[in-house]
Amino acid sequence: MTATGIEKPDFTGLRAMYINCTLNRSPGRSHTQGVIDRSVAIMEANGVSVDQIRAVDHDIATGVRPDMTEYGWDTDEWPALLHRVLAADVLVIAGPIWLGDNSSVTRRVIERLYGYSGVLNEQGQYAYYGRVGGCLLTGNEDGLKHCAMSILYSLQHIGFTVPPQADAG
Repeated sequence: MTATGIEKPDFTGLRAMYINCTLNRSPGRSHTQGVIDRSVAIMEANGVSVDQIRAVDHDIATGVRPDMTEYGWDTDEWPALLHRVLAADVLVIAGPIWLGDNSSVTRRVIERLYGYSGVLNEQGQYAYYGRVGGCLLTGNEDGLKHCAMSILYSLQHIGFTVPPQADAG
């Protein structure tokens, strides 16, 4: 209970996945990681378990199919990463802004998420149905709202629920 007599929400058991779309490979410095760290601290302080992926550290093939090795690519780590995404209740796409737009890594992640959007769950709904999406961006007056709009539209288009104020930068 809080001082106002309203019961504090319990987020224990929720899982969040952060995909860092920085252009810098680990262990390189990432401003995006700094923003993610602040958000993760809030999630964990409220009982949410967190998983993270730095996309650029993985061999993610270009394309819009669930597994691009079936379409001529020699390797594709996305199918294994997608299992981790599907295990989460909350997906946060985080990345830098370059020339007023999302990074190339961010676009690739969105494309790969889209590649699975035709798959339905047991109830005949989009596979991402029932999950919440949001975004974190590093940048501000150089296109933050435009970039957030693009990410959040993409997430809701493929089945994620996007609550109010689901972006920060």
